[in-house]
Amino acid sequence: MLISASRRTDIPSGYSEWFFRRIAEGYVLVRNPMNFHRIGRVSLSPDDVDGILFWTKNPVPMLDRLDELKDYMYCFQFTITPYGKDAEPHIPPKKDMLSAFMRLSDKIGADRVIWRYDPILISAGYSFEFHEDSFGKIAQMLRDYTKKVIISFIDVKYRGARNYAKELLSPELASSVQYSLAASLAKTAVNCGMSMDACAEELDLLRFGIGRAKCVDAVLFEKLLGRSLNIGKDRTQRPKCGCSASIDIGSYNTCPNGCRYCYANYSPKTISINQARHSPASALICGEIGSSDTITEREVRSCKKAHSRPGAI
Repeated sequence: MLISASRRTDIPSGYSEWFFRRIAEGYVLVRNPMNFHRIGRVSLSPDDVDGILFWTKNPVPMLDRLDELKDYMYCFQFTITPYGKDAEPHIPPKKDMLSAFMRLSDKIGADRVIWRYDPILISAGYSFEFHEDSFGKIAQMLRDYTKKVIISFIDVKYRGARNYAKELLSPELASSVQYSLAASLAKTAVNCGMSMDACAEELDLLRFGIGRAKCVDAVLFEKLLGRSLNIGKDRTQRPKCGCSASIDIGSYNTCPNGCRYCYANYSPKTISINQARHSPASALICGEIGSSDTITEREVRSCKKAHSRPGAI
């Protein structure tokens, strides 16, 4: 099984101590986002976990402890965007995050650190030309430290993004503008030695050499492991999402980053309450087990096939 850590919150940035305790104890408890009192017990044993994908904007709290993950294969999706404090109030200076990206890549390899440039916002402060220039500068700095970049345009169907859009965004982008910008960014990516995929985009960008992203990517893990994995598509995600099946161990409305366009955080009051309830010693990322809670063992087992996979990295 693949573990997603996490679409719902930035575990490396805000909950690394908790995560490493979970690794040491070999399991984690995860509340069902649709039913608060249903809790899944998820094995984190190296015998059961085929790979871990970390989603983060700041992996620094984990960088000196990666040896604790020596029994696991893992990758990072590292988001670096050029936005200011108006959009990303709690992200450390971008020059520090670029340095962290390079340091992480040096530790685990460019194949295992994927750059995310998303969501793409176009507003009075973040123009078409701003993105062309900013993306180009970041790509030049990361050209030897990653092999892939994933993009997406902001999706205002989600509550957090919709609230942000009302306040800061220009009117909804015309698809022609999105196509033009995607084509420009793709050309820059190729010139910097990177492939480009688009995450869950309705637009067909294949004509520009932009593939459909599999952010949780069983094929990548197969290459890294040198083993074939019997893992299908994740049917619980958006229709255009190409991700492989995984178990997400995060929780909504817990992320410390405070990005104002965030899909997973939409209630500042709830975020504050949840962060106050966090304990690194708890098996839950937020709070403790209550008398009304029911714990069920999730089926977690290795999906490795018997034979090795040719072309391993």
